[in-house]
Amino acid sequence: MPGGRPGGGFPVYATAKSAVHGLTRTMARDLGDHRIRVNTAVPGWIMTERQKELWATPEALEKHRDRQCLPDLIEPVYVARMVVFLASDDAAMCSANNYMVEARSI
Repeated sequence: MPGGRPGGGFPVYATAKSAVHGLTRTMARDLGDHRIRVNTAVPGWIMTERQKELWATPEALEKHRDRQCLPDLIEPVYVARMVVFLASDDAAMCSANNYMVEARSI
């Protein structure tokens, strides 16, 4: 789904995404007694090389930036940093949640 747009036309994507959120909460409950934390990093439109080649036209980027709260595009490093945080001791009490890395675009 280029641009991470919410809306119609993506029933399989929306269903799968809802399933991941449900699985995150269920697994966190089931594994919490073992001190295993379960979270989900939810990325927006990440500017990978493939995205840049196939979908990141100047028009699409302008439209996307208009929907975001933050003006910068999302680079892969931002999602990686969220995952590293969630794996760290600093996130010891974070579980059963979805952590958005999307500049408030979805």
